Amino acid sequence: MTYVENRINKLLQKLPEDVDAVLIHSGVNRQYFTSFPSSAGTLLVIKNAEAYFIIDFRYYEKAQKEVNGCTVLLQEKLFEQINTLLKKHNVKKIAIESEYMTVSEFSYYQERLPNVSLVMNKQVDEMIRNMRMIKSAKDLEYIQTAQKITDDAFHHICSYMQPGMTEKDIAGELMDYTYRNGSERPSFDFIVVSGANSSLPHGVPTNKKVELGDFITMDFGCVVNGYCSDMTRTIAVGRVNEKQTLIYNTVLKAQLAAIKTVKAGALCKDVDYSARNVIKEAGYGKCFGHSTGHSVGLEIHERPAFSPLDQTVCQPGMVITVEPGIYLAGQFGVRIEDMVVVTKNGCEILTKSTKDLIIV
Repeated sequence: MTYVENRINKLLQKLPEDVDAVLIHSGVNRQYFTSFPSSAGTLLVIKNAEAYFIIDFRYYEKAQKEVNGCTVLLQEKLFEQINTLLKKHNVKKIAIESEYMTVSEFSYYQERLPNVSLVMNKQVDEMIRNMRMIKSAKDLEYIQTAQKITDDAFHHICSYMQPGMTEKDIAGELMDYTYRNGSERPSFDFIVVSGANSSLPHGVPTNKKVELGDFITMDFGCVVNGYCSDMTRTIAVGRVNEKQTLIYNTVLKAQLAAIKTVKAGALCKDVDYSARNVIKEAGYGKCFGHSTGHSVGLEIHERPAFSPLDQTVCQPGMVITVEPGIYLAGQFGVRIEDMVVVTKNGCEILTKSTKDLIIV
């Protein structure tokens, strides 16, 4: 059984009894079930029948060669094709991805598929989400490859940057390096912030020049075969003072405490607490206002998350970031982020870059 067939079969096995088919139009779920990235296309999975991947001329030839486990059809008149397939297989009820479809899109589908009942079935969305939570060996291979490029980019930028460069200069070089070394695209807009700007957790690179005594926080990642990487490191330029050292070491202590908590059976909120409590006890609880981590896969932010409200039980194969931070408004900020994969007795750290405080 191919990689694609296995996932489609799992989807079919878990469909609610009253649902005859699932129509998948979101790019991320299309890729999950076909292993084929595309900006368009429709996947129709029919119970007790087969799956059809309807794709336009731009991708058709390649999809015919690469997609296994479902029938690839050239898209001509999409809704006529879908209606013909529904009639052929006597489909009466179709589930639609409620998390990825707007109200206007749902109405559009209703108008053009008048002979079936369309349902935004949260059970189906949850089922797909739960499947995507657990990464396969192949998924992990892609994530690790993406992270290797990201780690290498960090090593490169530490020897490249110097005072007088702007945040945009550094972000641009990081971007160029990842592209040159195998990244398909950035997994999100790179964050490179220095000095007082580093107190902004999601700050945008500016024309501010890097100065002696600055902390520089760099949060970046790349994509390989659709799968994302994500890491953050904070480094110093030229020198550090006592307060910077204290804050850096507090964040590192919090991150290591959270990583130590990660294992199969742990609650996500307890992992968050492990990091948050260290920062709170150090007197900086109000300076850490985001969750400790998020799952990563085909999307940069997936579920579950290491947050105070997430009661999800960690399972082997989940890939989640661990990224506590402390942000002192108008002064500086520190964040340290690794990706980890949950294992039975703990976790494996996928991010290999040092967490020692680097001074460049």
